[in-house]
Amino acid sequence: METNRDVEATWEYHEGTKHSFQSVHSSQHLLDFENQPLPFKIYPGLEPIPLPRELEPSGVPALEALAASAAEPEGERLPDLKLLARLLHYSAGITKRIRHPHGEMLFRAASCTGALYHIDLYLVCADLPDLEAGVYHFGAHDFALRQLRRGDFRGELVRATADESAVSLAPAILICSSTFWRNSWKYQARAYRHCFWDSGTILANLLAVTTARRLPARVVCGFVDDWVNRLLGLEPQREVALALVPLGHNSPVGQAPKVGPLALETTPLSRSEVDYPAIQAIHEASSLAEGAQVAAWRGAASVAPLAPPAGRPFPLRPLNDREAPHDSIEEVISRRGSSRRFARQPISLEQLSTALSSIGGIAADFRQSGGRLLNDAYIIVNAVEGLPPGSYVYHPDESALELLREGEFRDEAGDLGLEQALPADASANVFFLTDLAPVLERFGNRGYRVAQLEAAINGGRLYLAAYALGLGATGLTFYDDAVTDFFSPHAEGKSAMFLVALGHPARRRPG
Repeated sequence: METNRDVEATWEYHEGTKHSFQSVHSSQHLLDFENQPLPFKIYPGLEPIPLPRELEPSGVPALEALAASAAEPEGERLPDLKLLARLLHYSAGITKRIRHPHGEMLFRAASCTGALYHIDLYLVCADLPDLEAGVYHFGAHDFALRQLRRGDFRGELVRATADESAVSLAPAILICSSTFWRNSWKYQARAYRHCFWDSGTILANLLAVTTARRLPARVVCGFVDDWVNRLLGLEPQREVALALVPLGHNSPVGQAPKVGPLALETTPLSRSEVDYPAIQAIHEASSLAEGAQVAAWRGAASVAPLAPPAGRPFPLRPLNDREAPHDSIEEVISRRGSSRRFARQPISLEQLSTALSSIGGIAADFRQSGGRLLNDAYIIVNAVEGLPPGSYVYHPDESALELLREGEFRDEAGDLGLEQALPADASANVFFLTDLAPVLERFGNRGYRVAQLEAAINGGRLYLAAYALGLGATGLTFYDDAVTDFFSPHAEGKSAMFLVALGHPARRRPG
């Protein structure tokens, strides 16, 4: 039986993990810091293969790379270890280390809910110029690969993706996974949403860097879950594969060796772990069990287009190439953070326009080139020069914002963002909302995964665009139904997927 088509499982999970004022303020969940999980997966018995640390920037401006990352680059480039090191570092590596009296804080290239870093990257490759064929795990803690299997296992991924064209020709494939407990320790069952939020921001970085390096890359979400998990040696009750990214072209794949069980020791994450049955239920319900299901799943959803603007339209005015900052994508990723406070200062319409221009398509197996996005961007403008404060919806085809309701909504923005100061103080808050019904009709429960992932990739792009523009940004959670209600009647029936706040970071006062 194909459980993916029984979409009641998605609605049950989605409704059951919504935030409301009552659910947040009545929660009895307390953080047990004595049992906090490690933010790394560590294989103590495997020898590290150090990655090159000479990471010269591409020189491609961040805003240019972000704008171009909506399409898959053309070419037949074969990645080597130096290029793989760049991709891994700027996607999921450690970019900053700050020492303090109690230890050291490590910051990663991409944002992650609660800085808990539950996403791991694996590599499956053919023989590369300076790396033998195998299955590898990337250890961010020591910037090294560890070989889990020796041999060319790409054929197993071709089989698992039902001969997906990009996988069938890729010399290397990256795989994102999540270890649930590393995030559910704090966020409980809502952590399954965060699997796609946090892999999405990593993929936003990855796609921008592959674009800058002219390396073909494509996001693949259709695969037989059990086959990929078995290849990586994952325990699917604890850790699961989320998405594949084939890299490069023109490297035909042969038959893979037999995939036997892996029994590799890993360092315990914490003293004990807590299971959340809702996570297991939605993951199993959205899994695909055989190649025929994968082949039928692949394609694009039919999402109704946005109605033409009925409210007052405001054309966007993105910066041209001469006006835009030219910091490279690697420089921007290296300085990216998550703003902890915003100054109540306006940003310009040109800055907001340029940031919104980073929202676009994704080269993926759940999209057609140039097709409609699954998510729409709704915006609360608090302080943008050239725009009256109010609520808006973004029309990418018209490159315009439609004013839905004019007014001062700082208090409402703060309330929607779990009563935090950040969205109230931000210059603008960008919410990604989707109509889940047609997405689930086309993709089944797995549509919930790709709706969350698409929103997070574009949210990650917004993040990077803000830092490229000299601004700050942060991702936030929200009161689900209150967001829909606030933007209704325009957003009636839609579900909130992701939120990014943009603005001028407030500088800490000395002392």
